[in-house]
Amino acid sequence: MYVCRITYVHLNTSSGLAGNARSREVDFGARTKLDATPVVGRERARGGRFWKSRVELQSCEGAKRCLHIRAVRSNSIMVKEMGFYDTLGVQANATLDELKKAYRKLALKYHPDKNPTEGEKFKQISQAYEVLSDPQKREIYDRGGEKALKEGGTGGGGGGGGFASPMDIFDFFFGGGSRMHRERKGKNMVHQITVTLEELYNGATRKLAVQKNCICERCEGRGSRKGAAQVCMSCHGTGMQVRVHQLLPGMVQQVSTVCSSCQGQGQRISHKDRCKACGGRKILRQKKILEVHIDKGMKDGQKIVFHGEGDQEPGLEPGDIIIVLDLREHSLFTRRGNDLVMSMELQLVEALCGFKRPVQTLDNRTLLVTSHPGELIKPEDTKCILNEGMPTYRRPFEKGLLVIHFSVVFPPANFLPKNRLKDLKRYLPEKTSAEEPDSMDEDLYIYAELEDCDLESRRRHRHQYYYMDEDDYASTGGVQCQTS
Repeated sequence: MYVCRITYVHLNTSSGLAGNARSREVDFGARTKLDATPVVGRERARGGRFWKSRVELQSCEGAKRCLHIRAVRSNSIMVKEMGFYDTLGVQANATLDELKKAYRKLALKYHPDKNPTEGEKFKQISQAYEVLSDPQKREIYDRGGEKALKEGGTGGGGGGGGFASPMDIFDFFFGGGSRMHRERKGKNMVHQITVTLEELYNGATRKLAVQKNCICERCEGRGSRKGAAQVCMSCHGTGMQVRVHQLLPGMVQQVSTVCSSCQGQGQRISHKDRCKACGGRKILRQKKILEVHIDKGMKDGQKIVFHGEGDQEPGLEPGDIIIVLDLREHSLFTRRGNDLVMSMELQLVEALCGFKRPVQTLDNRTLLVTSHPGELIKPEDTKCILNEGMPTYRRPFEKGLLVIHFSVVFPPANFLPKNRLKDLKRYLPEKTSAEEPDSMDEDLYIYAELEDCDLESRRRHRHQYYYMDEDDYASTGGVQCQTS
């Protein structure tokens, strides 16, 4: 942390003469260089008098950056949230060794194998250690808390604030702090469109109508006639109100909220001066038609990004429109990577003697899938055809495989008279010697007849029987005690 001495000079607005100078020390949270947010700005007094501040700060390299600035180093560290530190039971300035020691102690205590009821507590401990043991993640957490971690480190506004140069500190003191709190880019818009497998195979162009906010052309995003807008006196044009809370002696937390007077706009517009087209909102809702080009080989869930086509807002770079492809299920083919998978059902005669089957491709060609006589197709066999799968994205002439899973349908029972079975048997492979016993003596064997079996039905019956109560079981004629 940097402790900066700010000198206040008491001025009399009527005479313009300077009175006695006063000094005050202000803490600046800093982990690297001037990465900090000052917690004291201008202070006004009663009777038209005010304190004019002179600020001076020295960087970590020791070089002076501004006039009348002096800084000294403190051992304490300012953080926005203490949640992860409290979870591990350590201070905000804990070293990596202290973090490891605390984590191991808590992990042994709350591990699910040892303490099954504390699974959620163990997750919190692991998450806290994962963040605090990583210097980059820890810095983001110290500056912006968990919210900054979820936003990828772009969050701020807490005890850390985020100054890139000494001029940022000057901007904060004299009314230029709004750019630090505002987002630099608008939110992205996400749309999902359903596509067919044929469109992903051949490529296609789809038109999508979207509604988005556009800057009003009549007032050029001012919301009023030129020069009519007035700076909001509550936030001094920043759009944010800053409140400082003291957490501990020498440690404060700065909380930034949207100004309630101007709703974050930084200015106020009277009703008579508002733009007649947008009503002072600065933006209008408009419809735009986008041409979505679906390239060959694109996949389910793939994103197509239109940069800068999102909602517009004065002072912000427009966000993006993101199109997400949602593949509709196909009646014949299933996609697996760049391969197309299909099923084909054969009759027994086709599996034994060969076949020719037409297959309609996704680009309306007809493939004649052929198995020559003598090429046996067994049940659950898998065959493939080269270069008849999906095209590779951005390399459309490279294609995957067409994979075919075969199933064989056997003829029904008694399809052939018994007197002709001998003819069929003559053409089938001979039985092995171990298939039938040498002796058919009934005293040695018990004949077992095969019957059709519905396993699913039997499984449901057993499940129902298992959950019967005693009365139901007695009514079925189950085992009962003999009565005299």
